[in-house]
Amino acid sequence: MSKGFSISGVLPPATAGIVAVLVGYTGAAIIVVQSFEAAGASSAVVGSWMTMLGWSMAASTLGLSLWYRQPLLTAWSTPGAALLVVGLHGHSLGEAVAAFMFCGALTLICGVTGVFARLMARIPRSLASAMLAGVLLEFGLGAFTTGSNDGWIMTAALSAWLLGRRVAPRYAVLAMLVAGATAAFLDGHLAMTGFHGAIATPIVVTPVFSPSALLGIGVPLFVVTMASQNAPGVTMLENAGYRPPVSTILVVTGAMTLLLAPVGGFVLCLAAITAGICLTGEAHEDPARRYLATVAAGLAYALAGVFGGSIATGLQALPSPLVAILAGLALLPAIAGSLAAAMSEARNRDAATLTFLVTGSGVHLAGIGAPFWGLVTGVVAMCVWRFKPPLALTSDGRQSRRSPG
Repeated sequence: MSKGFSISGVLPPATAGIVAVLVGYTGAAIIVVQSFEAAGASSAVVGSWMTMLGWSMAASTLGLSLWYRQPLLTAWSTPGAALLVVGLHGHSLGEAVAAFMFCGALTLICGVTGVFARLMARIPRSLASAMLAGVLLEFGLGAFTTGSNDGWIMTAALSAWLLGRRVAPRYAVLAMLVAGATAAFLDGHLAMTGFHGAIATPIVVTPVFSPSALLGIGVPLFVVTMASQNAPGVTMLENAGYRPPVSTILVVTGAMTLLLAPVGGFVLCLAAITAGICLTGEAHEDPARRYLATVAAGLAYALAGVFGGSIATGLQALPSPLVAILAGLALLPAIAGSLAAAMSEARNRDAATLTFLVTGSGVHLAGIGAPFWGLVTGVVAMCVWRFKPPLALTSDGRQSRRSPG
């Protein structure tokens, strides 16, 4: 048997792929379920949508990885899901679907035209990061405000997470989930009566196009996904020595989001954090063979999709304090990274801080959510503060700034 098909050659990438999916689900599936519930989705719809998400991530990951022989891992947008938890309040499920389709269409256009780099260059990274940090602020605070309602569960989950980050950071979220769920079970707060092993069937939701939803949900979802998922995902692949087919990835993920939004494909994108698990020597010593890790991840996605209903009902069985702690601490790296990127440029720091505060305030104007207004406020502030009056010649021939008045 050739080396490529030996157990020793297949086991490490298979393990890496499965771990990547496991970490992604334990760290973000709760947030995704919360985002669907924020739009008023029933348990049946949530289960159906989780199923379709699993299958769509499986199809895109397997197709891209096998075609290009690169470790191309797709995922849902965790920051995008966090944005939806905040931004979907007040909007119907149909309006949410239309916003997902709009986000997919924008992504598809970027892929077809190849304008991704130019488009992102027009949105200062500091402002996009500040908007993301403002969205995630609610989750970070909720980990301790909501979690404090049950000190025993919070102590167990937080202790496991702290120890996990010290001993095995890759499994810290999983350790937190196991410890918190165990504490909840021993305390009688694990609502397993509602759990059932179910294979969900697809449920179609008709889109309802609303300007406020398209602007307040679709645009911020697109910006956050591009800035916090696709851009870091491309950078991570390039840093690992690969040349990812960026335009093709955007075409595939954008088209699948556009087509599958009515059945729950809220947004597909490149994986950022979990992709790193498949890009190291632990996945495979040969970089040319590391795509086997994402192939394994694609198969794991497909299996997770089959049991999407069980995943949804299992997550809903967890007590709300544990859900809050899991969501907040799982997003800690994203919060820290967003704040660091937002404050990294001194000349943009005030505008980024303004974007962060407006977004974090949760303000809604004209039916449009805070992320959009936070980004608009930051861009306007930056333009005003950077405005320079045109040069004019003085009587002695020297140039001076004209007064704006």
